[in-house]
This record gives sequence, C-alpha cells and structure tokens, in this order.
Amino acid sequence: KQAIMSKKSKKEAAAKEAKKYYGPEKASADELVFGVAHIYASFNDTFVHITDLSGRETITRVTGGMQVKTDRDESSPYAAMQAAQIAAQNCLDLGINALHIKIRGRGGNRTKTPGPGAQSALRALARAGMHIGRIEDVTSIPTDSTR
Repeated sequence: KQAIMSKKSKKEAAAKEAKKYYGPEKASADELVFGVAHIYASFNDTFVHITDLSGRETITRVTGGMQVKTDRDESSPYAAMQAAQIAAQNCLDLGINALHIKIRGRGGNRTKTPGPGAQSALRALARAGMHIGRIEDVTSIPTDSTR
C-alpha cells in the first residue's frame, strides 16, 4: 500500500510542477500591468475583447450575447456590464490590473456612434477595479465614399 501511495503523491507533485502560467510576468501589487480593451458596441451586440499591448495575444473575449438569453437584450447596457465584469475578473486573475480602452462603433458608411453598451462596459471595467489608461475612439471612417 505504501508503494501505491508514493506513486500517487509523485503524480500529484508532478502535476503541480507541470501547471503552467500563461499570463504576463508577475508584478508587485503597486505596479501597473497594462492590457488593451477593445470594446465594439453595435446596436445588435457588445464585444469586450482584451488583448496584450501589442494586440496579438487575446487574454479574454466576452460578448453581451454570452450573458443574456434573449436576442433583443444582447446589446443592452446590462449585458455589456455583465460581459465587462467577467472580462475584468479574468484579467485580474492573470495579473493585468490596468487597461487602455479602444471603443469602436459600427463605422464605415453606417453610423459612427457606439451602441448602447459602450458606456456601461467602460464603467463596469472601472468599477471592477481596473485602472483606466487612455480612452480612444477607433471607429472606422471612410475616406472615399459619401459621408
């Protein structure tokens, strides 16, 4: 029985050692680790997509449609707030405690104003304990068609 127990404890120890951490390097409590929150707010849904500073590595992506059951509530401020809270919690678990915000509306030759969920998603990120850096509107504007 002791030989069996030692094999199990060896497996548990190996599993603890093999557990990898994929977030940014651990920082001290007073140091800010930044990410970028891409908030896309149309009139049909709200996306909260958080990446690293380069924008290549996705940390978390949550939508309003993932939080509510009915289709008409996907773009509501409540769904955006729930999505932002979950995204902020995922970031804090990985050690990211500050965000630069990029808000995007529909853009192109459609409306340039962000949807109803943009404001509440930004507020929810701030209230969840994330430090807010720069806020930028990155809605696309056409250069060759009618405005």
